[in-house]
Amino acid sequence: MIKLIKSTFYEEKKTKSALTNFINKAKILSFGPECMKFEEKFSQYQKRKYTIFVNSGSSANLAIIQSLLNLGRLKKGDLVGFSALTWSTNTMPIIELGLNAVPIDVELSTLNVSSNKLIDTLKKYSIKVLFITNLLGFCDDLEKIKEICDKKGILLIEDNCESLGSKYKNKLLGNFGLASTFSFYVGHHMSTIEGGAVCTDDEELAIMLKLVRAHGWDRNLSLNNQKLIRDKYKVNSTFYSRYTFYDLGYNFRPTEINGYIGNIQIKYLPKILQKRNSNFVKLAENIYKETKKYFPIKYKHMDFHSNFAFPVICKSTAIRDQLVKDCENKIEIRPIVGGDMTQQPFFNKYMQKYSHIGAKSNAELIHKQGLYFGNNPDLTAKEINLIIKMFCE
Repeated sequence: MIKLIKSTFYEEKKTKSALTNFINKAKILSFGPECMKFEEKFSQYQKRKYTIFVNSGSSANLAIIQSLLNLGRLKKGDLVGFSALTWSTNTMPIIELGLNAVPIDVELSTLNVSSNKLIDTLKKYSIKVLFITNLLGFCDDLEKIKEICDKKGILLIEDNCESLGSKYKNKLLGNFGLASTFSFYVGHHMSTIEGGAVCTDDEELAIMLKLVRAHGWDRNLSLNNQKLIRDKYKVNSTFYSRYTFYDLGYNFRPTEINGYIGNIQIKYLPKILQKRNSNFVKLAENIYKETKKYFPIKYKHMDFHSNFAFPVICKSTAIRDQLVKDCENKIEIRPIVGGDMTQQPFFNKYMQKYSHIGAKSNAELIHKQGLYFGNNPDLTAKEINLIIKMFCE
């Protein structure tokens, strides 16, 4: 069986050995210097000013929406557009925090929202935020999407949990919007077992994200920012300042274990991404040529493609069902991420007035006729050839 993932980390034996030594010697294991070191390193990699490390990519999505509400850049009842084809916790925070979640259909050729799909939505709905998902390493015409958002005053946020390392127009995905979210879940590009992050160049937003991450406290802010917020709210006592809650927050803090693993794994990140890209190109050059069975997916418009799973969209449910049967006990497969969110029970329970947008959409077709298998850096040439044979013959 070719599994979606083969190991907890890249170079697992070395990482576990180093982690064991670290745990034995560490003075603290709650949020501390290893986490802050990882934030610095990831900011350097992603070429963003600020990284706020949290306990999951899902928490990162919730934290960014809560922070925008806390800052007054969003208000309850506002409309937030999101990619209809995505993961549940891209959509759920919008609903949970009292906003209206407006699904935007994707292009069949890229699996992502395009400027044309955005324009179609804007003819009907005046959205305040576009929370776009860069699905499985792909994107569509993000530069045009950004131009539209800038022109219309729409805040652009990227869920980049599935596209760490991918480049478009010589720019890393996750760097087109105001902020972007990342996941370091064990099955994703780089593992800290559980973990996530928000990246931004906006200092005010970064400060609020740190408050939201830790109960609304100011404990992880710089001394200068602590002084500013304490003076603003007239909190002068050191005794009370450590237990003053300045705004709405959660406990999204990662541990030093997550931070330490991240500091090891980020050294391997270029190699991990290169291997995934190499695997993807070999697979795409063969499987995406089978246009009698599969819808073609564009990828050559991108400078570098990195994903943790390889998507295939069948031209009928019969073809998809046969593949599922053929892959049983041979290749581990899954639906395309979370599928079309408008097909999910939670969406129809809470956002029924917007569920019609998904009718006969590309997202619905992908939901019903798509699947993916793992693209991990430990795939062998023999396994890649077996996958190609299975999907092409």
